[in-house]
Amino acid sequence: MPTTPPAQIILSTSRAHGLVAIPYGEEHRRAVRALGEAGFRRIPSGAFATPLTDGPTARQTARALVHCAHEHGATITTSPRPYLADFGDDLVARLPGAWSAQLELYYNPLVQQDLIAPLWDSGDLLQALLHDAVPGAVVLKNGVGTELLLIERPGHSSGYLLGAFATEEFDDNWEAPNAPRSIVLPAEPGLAAHAVTTTFLPAYSRALHHRRLDTVLTALERIRAEHETLQAIKESGRYSDGVPLADARMVPEMEATFADYAWLSFRDVLEHAPVLLSRCRPAMTPWAQDAAALDRLRTALAESQAVRAEDKELRGVLFSVDGWKQARSRFGLAALPAIETWLAESEAFERQVRAAVPGGPVALAAPTPRLLTARPALPAVPRSSAAHR
Repeated sequence: MPTTPPAQIILSTSRAHGLVAIPYGEEHRRAVRALGEAGFRRIPSGAFATPLTDGPTARQTARALVHCAHEHGATITTSPRPYLADFGDDLVARLPGAWSAQLELYYNPLVQQDLIAPLWDSGDLLQALLHDAVPGAVVLKNGVGTELLLIERPGHSSGYLLGAFATEEFDDNWEAPNAPRSIVLPAEPGLAAHAVTTTFLPAYSRALHHRRLDTVLTALERIRAEHETLQAIKESGRYSDGVPLADARMVPEMEATFADYAWLSFRDVLEHAPVLLSRCRPAMTPWAQDAAALDRLRTALAESQAVRAEDKELRGVLFSVDGWKQARSRFGLAALPAIETWLAESEAFERQVRAAVPGGPVALAAPTPRLLTARPALPAVPRSSAAHR
């Protein structure tokens, strides 16, 4: 991050508030004191402002600010852009749907680091938060789970950067391969809204679709590997390395261990699969026969909801490691028929979800960076029986 003055006052103009000042820097409290002594008042966003309606009074306040800033060792910077909150309001007013805009100010440069973990971006916005000073941002929300981040474009006198936060189900966003790229927005709100609506939001929807698909497929692959190993051991009476089982009574314990492991992964299926299934239209694809398989998958999800609800309820009251392991084993055993259904029908699921990519024709979705979703769509043929390992 570039070196910034320890105490800085960033000025911009607002149609509602007049002259707006944002204190910034590691010693931003000095800037706050200077603003207070000069006659600025804190506004709800956390910035400071003084009206510009009375010319003589405004000039007097400006002179006082220069003097007070000098007294407190604060540097004054004038922004060529309008007040960021005003641009955010103008932008959301032109977006389709019910969007809100909330300004956030980061007086201390270290605070912006808190944005990096939830940010889901592979473009300039992430780089700006990592390497540039970002005194403030606007968070845009549509009320149904989409949250965007808007900042002034560093190193430029105009323009903005806009990217996305990950949805709340995801918490591992660093260098996520399917992350959408943030875009540069022009200074004119109408043109900016057009870019968000026609370019960024469709790309974001496709990226989220692929990420959900990757998450479900990864979970099923983890379960499948352990399930096939367990089945091979039960059928052969030997461990995967060929050593005979010492006692057949160990099988129930192995099944409980598998159920614990499987439930941890099946949670991802329960979380992300419903929205993907809701987009599938088998009759509009070359694989209309997948409709029956999708119905079985939906039924399996529905039959697992009671177990999922109990799991969520216990997360707030069950704290011991052993208690959690026993509970997860019980959940996994209860959901085992549903898990086996998903293992059996995963090819139809993947094929149909690929065809249902948002904004695209009813055809195969473009490959995503990860191996699981980069493979071609699978033909509608029965899965062969699992081999022993």
